[in-house]
This record gives sequence, structure tokens and C-alpha cells, in this order.
Amino acid sequence: MSCVLVLLSFIVLSGDGIISEGASRPHVVNVGAIFGLNTLHGKVANIAMKAAEDDVNSDPSFLGGSKLRILMNDAKRSGFLSIIGALKFMETDAVAIIGPQTSIMAHVLSYIANELKVPMLSFTALDPSLSPLQFPFFVQTAPSDLFLMSAIAEMITYYGWSDVVALYNDDDNSRNGIASLGDELEGRRCKISYKAVLPLDVVITSPREIINELTKIQGMESRVIIVHTFPKTGRMIFEEAKKLGMMEQGYVWIATTWLTSLLDSYSPLPPKKIEAIRGVLTLRIHTRESRKRRDFGARWNKLSNGTVGLNVYGLYAYDTVWIIARAVKSLLDSEANITFSSNSKLTSLKGGTLNLGALSIFDQGPQFLEFIVKTKMSGVTGPVQFLPDRSMLQPAYDIINIVGDGFKQIGYWSNHSGLSVIPPESLYSKPPNRSSSNQHLYNVTWPGGTSETPRGWVLPNNGRRLRIGVPNRASFKDFVSSVNGSKKVDGYSIDVFEAAIKLLPYPVAHEFVLFGDGLKNPNYNELVNNVSTGVFDAVVGDIAIVKRRIRIVDFTQPYIESGLVVVAAVTKLNDTPWAFLRPFTPPMWAVTAAFFLIIGLVIWVLEHRINDEFRGPPRRQVVTILWFTFSTIFFSHRENTVSTLGRVVLLIWLFVVLIITSSYTASLTSILTVQQLNSPIKGVDTLMSSSERVGFQVGSYAENYMIDELNIARSRLVALGSPKEYATALQNGTVSAIVDERPYVDLFLSEFCGFAIRGQAFTRSGWGFAFPRDSPLAVDMSTAILGLSETGQLQKIREKWLSKSNCSNLNGSHSDDDQEQLGLHSFWGLFLMCGVACFIALLIYFFKIVRDFCNDHKPVEVPSPESSHSNTLHTFLAYFDEKEDKTKRRLKRKRDHDLSVKFPRPMHNNLPHEYRSKKRRF
Repeated sequence: MSCVLVLLSFIVLSGDGIISEGASRPHVVNVGAIFGLNTLHGKVANIAMKAAEDDVNSDPSFLGGSKLRILMNDAKRSGFLSIIGALKFMETDAVAIIGPQTSIMAHVLSYIANELKVPMLSFTALDPSLSPLQFPFFVQTAPSDLFLMSAIAEMITYYGWSDVVALYNDDDNSRNGIASLGDELEGRRCKISYKAVLPLDVVITSPREIINELTKIQGMESRVIIVHTFPKTGRMIFEEAKKLGMMEQGYVWIATTWLTSLLDSYSPLPPKKIEAIRGVLTLRIHTRESRKRRDFGARWNKLSNGTVGLNVYGLYAYDTVWIIARAVKSLLDSEANITFSSNSKLTSLKGGTLNLGALSIFDQGPQFLEFIVKTKMSGVTGPVQFLPDRSMLQPAYDIINIVGDGFKQIGYWSNHSGLSVIPPESLYSKPPNRSSSNQHLYNVTWPGGTSETPRGWVLPNNGRRLRIGVPNRASFKDFVSSVNGSKKVDGYSIDVFEAAIKLLPYPVAHEFVLFGDGLKNPNYNELVNNVSTGVFDAVVGDIAIVKRRIRIVDFTQPYIESGLVVVAAVTKLNDTPWAFLRPFTPPMWAVTAAFFLIIGLVIWVLEHRINDEFRGPPRRQVVTILWFTFSTIFFSHRENTVSTLGRVVLLIWLFVVLIITSSYTASLTSILTVQQLNSPIKGVDTLMSSSERVGFQVGSYAENYMIDELNIARSRLVALGSPKEYATALQNGTVSAIVDERPYVDLFLSEFCGFAIRGQAFTRSGWGFAFPRDSPLAVDMSTAILGLSETGQLQKIREKWLSKSNCSNLNGSHSDDDQEQLGLHSFWGLFLMCGVACFIALLIYFFKIVRDFCNDHKPVEVPSPESSHSNTLHTFLAYFDEKEDKTKRRLKRKRDHDLSVKFPRPMHNNLPHEYRSKKRRF
């Protein structure tokens, strides 16, 4: 408040104010307007607002007999005159002010509007930072530039660009708009790589500052340039860019709405001026096609006398007057008086000739503001309505391409569904769809006349070669090393990089810079960090792509697979006559043999009483059991010679044996064909659970990984610098194993025998080339690496450097892990199934034989207690051992005897019919 009072004390001129005591229906309602009438927007707005004033007053009943009067103040592009004009309107009891034209003045005058409760409406001061929370009496009647920047950011994403240059004036509107663009791009992993700031539009008198900034941009990487300025500055920018050769192929220029305003108002442009902007993309606030708009456009030439064409800001100027008129109507219809009162804070200020008391507070200002923001009408721009946050309903933009001697529309952007070639109003009834597959624009003619979308960047044209950092390795020099201690480098990684560079569609001047002293391997984390700090433009070499590095740089597509593995000393196991026993563990062999005997015993129990093959002397029966059990495996028809229960048991056992046999065969084949190695180290789990010392390569990320991820104590780790140190440390027991990346280990195993990889790789990664974050060169190099892989050239480079072996595969370097023995845990289900079948068969057979025994041996007299149990058991065992045919014959004789005793022969003819038939059968 104090700053406002100070401002007023210096600015307000003496004079007599008129305070309206107000009648319910004043004869005239004053509305102020602050524009520079010598500017494009000022000229168009003045004509449009006067037309709107006439249209409102043409119907006396609209305001109930009151007249709307627009009082224009020509600010002449002067901030000082803009402030004077606003204060003059406060003296003349204006209910609202249209303007100011610029955001700089909007920030200043909004404080006065807040204090005196006079709404300010602007369709040109569209600064995103003009918040209704800070400036409640400031209303933007056109879409905020926040939506304009969202549209531009979405276009940049659509065409696949990641870096842009912003060229703008150093004023609130331009500066805050570019800040909003930066925020929008950041959310899309894009950025403004350079901000070229120009002096205020009103003070630029020569192109010197523009030429200086364009020259800087010429030497930069990005070729996508956003021009957010005013018509005067914008024309100068493109004229100078044309002279500097910056309107040629490869450049992308996107101009904000200032350019479409210029085209609409002064079309067609002179040939020289249109030539300077061919290929440029620009945007225009979208207004719906309607009869109102067509009719107003038809009137425009008469209204303007042909001095200036109608642009979109003329449409918004017309609608802004109608917004105020409708709010005045609502206020008057509510039977409220339009009254103004003195500000006690100002009248208390005395001294000098300033008449501060003439500044009046609009008593109905808050109510009038509420009617403004609740406006809902159909205007020449389309539906006019404010959302709760004061933004305009359904903001949208036309996307324009300057071609030939004019321009063409290539699509639309709307806050509802993004980029499309369909007018936004036809999409509002459908659910929003912002997916990338739903974003479309028509083809563009770019600067230079090409229809191919520019890449959007080039290598900086500043005469400097790219500085490529290369690790100066002390070991494993097949990957990268200096040649005879010179600055020249070669190796597998270097050959891959050079081959990829040749596939790029543009030359890349570069030089390799060694990092490290060559006496020991350098720290790779420091090397990669030098890319993020700008010491190197890229890093090439055996650089592992790991989490802590991708946070600070961008990597290319991996050109070789990698990952940490464990290597240890091993001994061969194939040189033994008992190698055939290794597929199964000892418990597995024991259980398998036991089940052969169990199955044989079960079959003997089931078949002993009914099958002659299972009778005879004990030795013969043992031989039969073993022979029958084993022969079933090879002669599946053997089960046809046994009973049903025995057949079921044998079939299940045959199924189990077939599965076990196939597994054994496969495992034995693997053992005999793949080199089998033995070592107490089985993999990374062995290292984690033991206290043995572990080696790692100097400079490798393996050290930090084992400490941070595997929780291996640092005291257990031993740094090793070369393959020879690897072999020596493993052979003399200095370390039990070494953890390193797979490419290094493969190269080590190709030279030193008696070692092998134990277990599998416990991390998965690859090697790539590192570039600064968001570097487009990283993307192009990734594409080139994929091309090398598809053509087979990448494999040829690998064979040149890495395909060598002195060990004839004796070290097992081609085997990821030992063949695992098959244990009982893999087959216990099968054995359980077989055991259950045997148990059920024995249970059925036991109940059957007990039943037959009870029926055949009914006691005729009560035995003594002492001999009862022993006699019964003895009799049962004898019965069990007796062949079933003999039991049946004995049972038959017994039944015949019982019949003959019960029915003597002479009475045979008197036997019942059923007994006679039975006797015949006997």
C-alpha cells in the first residue's frame, strides 16, 4: 500500500475530480482504455472497441437508457503515460479499464486497481504470472500465455527435439512467458539451452544487439529457436537472420502470436519481408467459425477504412467491451447504484498541489467484478466464459506454416486433446486423448524448402573438436589403450566408436584425450563425472552402464553385454572311471536302489500264492524277484504275467523308472560332452556366506557394488591390476575368487588356464559411450550402434580383438556353471506316488487273504489260551506260503466231505435241486 501512495504522490496531477453520487440509472457509464495507438494492437483494438461501443449503444433498451462510453488514452508506448491515463480514469469515475497493453504496466496498475476497486480487463497483457490471487481486480479476457507455451512445448515434443534456444525481449510478458516454457519443457525431458535476451521493444533502434545474439546462436548446438517478442522486434530478427544464413535448411523457427497478428493485419506482406520468414511456424489464438465472426469481419474494412487488417486481438477487443457491457447491465438490473467515494487514506495526505482526494473508490467494484467473471455469452471469438481460476474456457491455437507468398494451417492445439488436424470444437464432446498416437499435424515446409523434419541440432560451429575422454588403462589393453605410450589410442571400444561415427549423417570432428597415468587403471566414476562437469564432451571406452552413472550422463545403446561374474581356480572331474555315477547324488542312488528291492518285494507278496514263477526255494525266489523287477524296465510286456494288483504297481514303477532314466541320460550326456570343473566356490552366494578374500579390478565399480549391495566387508577385498595378478592371486590362495565384469573375465580365461566362471552373472548391464544429459548425439550414436549390430560389423570388430584362446577350452570359460547333480528333491514326488501304490496294493491283498483265511480255518474247538496266538500265526503263515491252487483243491475236498456227511448217498435223489447241481459240479 505504501508503494502505491508514494507512486500516486508523484504521479497524480492537480485537478478537480467528479464524484458521482449516482442515480440508479446513470446517463453515461464510463470505461477507460489504455493503448498505444501507434502500435499494431493499439490500432486494431481502438477500431474494434469503438465498433463494440456503437453496437452496445445501438439498442437503448440494453442498458435501460444508459450509454456506455469508451474513453481512450493514447499511452504512446510510454509506461509513464499509461500510469497517468489510469489515474485520469480514476478521477472520471470509470467503472472499468480496458488495458493496459503490456504486462509491465499491468503489474504496476493492478496495485492501483486493487486499491480503488476498479476492474482492469486486458486481452494483450497475457503474462502467466498475473495471478488473480495477487491481482484480484485484473482479468485476462484472452487465453493466458501459459497455454501458448504449453502448445509450443507439445510441438517440440511432437517433432522429437530436446534442446531449444529462446529469443525474447527483457520485459515481464516475454520473460515470464519463456519461464513458463522452460517449466513445460522440463516436464518433457527437454530444455532451453540458451536464453538470448534483447532490450525492450520500445528502445531497440538498431539491429546491433540482435545481430550479436544471432551470431552467438549460430555457433551453438541447438537449431530450434523460439521467438517470443513483439512485431517490431520480430521483423528485425528475421531480417537479420536471413542475412546471416540462418533461414536455411537445418534451422527451426517458432514464432509466438505476434507473427500471426502481423500477417493478419498486413497481408500480403512485401516479397522481401515474406521471404525472410518462409518455413517459420507460428501460432494464432483459435476462434470458432461463426456467423458473428463472419459478419464482423465483413464490416471491418469499412470500420478501418482499409488502414489495417483484422487480427485475433481485434476480435477479443470487441468481446471485452461486451463483457463489460453485460456486467454493467447485470449491475444495473440488480438495482445497485453506481457510486464512488473518497479514499480516506488519500484525503488524509496533505501538502503540495497534488489533489489525491480526487481519486475515488468504486463502491460497487467487488460486485461488478463478480458479474464480469460470471459472464457467459457467445461472442465473435466463440463461447466466452471464465473458469474458477479466471482462465478462459477451452483455450486453443491455430498452428501456421509460412510458405510461398502466404501461409497455410497445419493443425490445431487445444488444452483438451493436444495436437490435431481437426478443429478443437469438434473434439470437446469426446473424452480427452493426449496419447502420442493421437497427436497429428499436417506436413511442414521448413526453412530452406525441405519437407524433412530437421534434426534440431548440429555440432557446435565454433571451430573446436569434441574432446573425447578415454581411460588410459594399465591392463586389459585389448579394449582401449594408448599406442606405444603416444596420444594415439586403439582397441575394441575405439574401433566400435569410430565405426559408429562413420554411420552418422554428418561429420563429427573429435579428438581423444587420455585420462589416467597408464600405470594403473583410472577411476571410472571420476572419468564419467568429467562429462557432467564439461571437462569432456563424451567418454569412450569400457564404460559400464550402472545406476550411479546414468544419473549424471546419458549413455548410448550398449555395444557389448556385461555383468559381474565370479571366477575361481578349478580342477577337472572328467578323468575318472566313475564319471557315470555323477548325474545322481548318493542319496538319489540309495533311494533308487532301495525302491528296486521294495517293488520286487511287493510283487513277490502279491504273486507268491498265485504265480509259479514266485515259488520254489528261497534262492530261486530272490533271483526271480530281482530279475522280474529289472527286466520290467526293458521288457514292458512282463507286467502281463502278473495279477491285476501287480500289474498296477509295475506300471507305476515303469513310469517312474522311465522318467528317472531319461533325466539320468540327459545329465550324463551333458557331463560327458561339457567340460566339468570342480571348485569349492559355487557362485556369489559362496562369497557372501564365507570369510574368504575376494579380488577385484582396480578402477572397477565391482568394489563399491560388493560393499554396498552384497555387504562384503572392505577388509576382505583385494585390488588387482592385471590378468597376470589375477592368475597369481588365485593360484597362491591370496584370494579365493575374483569378481569382475564378464568381458574382462572372458579375456582373462582365454589366456590363463585352470580357472573358470562359477555360477551365473549376478548383475546384468552393458558397456556404452557417455554423453552429457539430453545430448542428441547420444541418440544418433545409439542408432548407429544398432546399425553395426544388424550388419554384423559389430561382431567382426569383436572377433578381431577378443576372439583368441590359448587354453583349448580346458578352463571351461565357455561354461557358465557346473552341471548340477540330480538329487532326491527332484524326484521325491515320483517315489511317493510309487510307494503309495505299493501300500494300497498290499493293503487290498492283505484284507483279501485274511478274509479267505478266516473262511477256510474256522476253529472246531476252543484252544487253550497259551497256544491260541502261536497256533493261529503259524497256521496263517503256512496258509500264506501255500499256493492258491492247492488251497482251492483242499477247500473243494472239505466241502465235498461236508456234503456227504450231511446228505448220505442213498438220499441223493431226495436232495434239493440246487444241491444236486452242486454235487455234479463237484
